[in-house]
Amino acid sequence: MKILLVDDHAVVRQGYASLLRAVFPEVQVSEAASGEEAQQRVQESIPSLVIMDIGLPGISGFEATRRLRQRLPQLRVLFFSLHDELSLVRQALEAGATGYVSKSASPEVLLEAVRWVTAGHVYLEQRLATQMACNPHKGEGHDPRLRDMTQREFEIFVMFARGLPARQIAEKLCISSKTVSNHMTLLKQKLQVASQAELVHLAIDTGVLRTGEQGARLSA
Repeated sequence: MKILLVDDHAVVRQGYASLLRAVFPEVQVSEAASGEEAQQRVQESIPSLVIMDIGLPGISGFEATRRLRQRLPQLRVLFFSLHDELSLVRQALEAGATGYVSKSASPEVLLEAVRWVTAGHVYLEQRLATQMACNPHKGEGHDPRLRDMTQREFEIFVMFARGLPARQIAEKLCISSKTVSNHMTLLKQKLQVASQAELVHLAIDTGVLRTGEQGARLSA
């Protein structure tokens, strides 16, 4: 069994790689620090499973999954993220994910998800599955401002909040700069913000961005 771990934190990758090797002696674990690198790794050797983070430098885990699944529809992707917003869980599934586990779950839950997804099933962490069953028509989460965002809007929201210009966002998402600008106009109206500064503050307030020594960055 081959597993590709996609996370921009080396310590996280190495820790879970060690766990997987200890529990599954036959597993071959490779690593990628970005969505772009994940595409390269998958091209070099098709894995049995990709464990994907949402917050990555460059394209998001959503976009990386969508591109990988377009090329390899049979590829199985398990999202493993700090985010537990139901709207984001739904976006992961819409992008082609076959499982979702939050990083607040125990290691045993991740291992169960790996077994379940590699066996050909869809796996949702029980807490998230219960919440989705109780709220089938909308994404209940910690902050209502994120509930109505589409997958594409979330990706553009994150990149714009990180300071990427429309041209660079367009290149990463393979869309036109005009399309990016149109999305941003509608997104600002939806989020009720008037400037990039307000958008950045919103991203920090909702936990999508965190501040650090090198400024705001996308959280895992």
